Amino acid sequence: MLDQKVILITGASGGIGHATAVECAKQGAFVYLAGRKESVLLDIAKNIPNSQVLTYDVTDDSQVKQAFTRIMKQSGRLDGLVNCAGVMLDNSFMMTRVSELQQQLSTNTVSAFTHSQLALRLMAKNRSGSIVNLCSVVGEQGSAGQSAYATSKAALSGLTKSLAKELGSVGVRVNGVAPGFIETAMTQSYQGEKRQHLITSTALNRIGSAEDIAAVVTFLLSDSAGFITGQIIGVDGGLSL
Repeated sequence: MLDQKVILITGASGGIGHATAVECAKQGAFVYLAGRKESVLLDIAKNIPNSQVLTYDVTDDSQVKQAFTRIMKQSGRLDGLVNCAGVMLDNSFMMTRVSELQQQLSTNTVSAFTHSQLALRLMAKNRSGSIVNLCSVVGEQGSAGQSAYATSKAALSGLTKSLAKELGSVGVRVNGVAPGFIETAMTQSYQGEKRQHLITSTALNRIGSAEDIAAVVTFLLSDSAGFITGQIIGVDGGLSL
């Protein structure tokens, strides 16, 4: 589905980012693996021959610009961007520090904004491209104890829809994927009754996998989704029902 396409994936060292990189490569894409954990990314790249590691902080504007300059020099194009970098800090509303809100906004929302701006410069030249943002069921429905995280993800959903309306005229599609309870390092702290409650609240009665999300992201990056834009697609096993 992605033969000869060039894809940038932020947060590629995480579970969903890693799985998405593997799936994109299987579908024929050249993948840029972006993140801060260079050793982890290099290990991942060993199993993805058509890939390259870009080590930088997605919240640092100068480092982001340098990464895109490198992509331009080496590939001369960018067909797909997956804004997968994210952080989740659970806390009650009364105990949430403004610094925790700012950290989640910076990583989950602002980085997607800046990456999409720079990606557009490359995509608009070919009047073609696909941006996929990793949103969340929490951003769509809210969640007690996750007010800051929900704020950052709800903002990302708003950005997704606004960009879809604005960038459609230059051939760039923008969509979001809203995962439910997915088995990743980010959700490892969910154990015991809390974990079981989430499972029983999911219609399919199971935890989702990173591969479940990667399959949908890859589809949205492909030409098969050529008439899909501005959508926040829930991949949550029915948790949001």
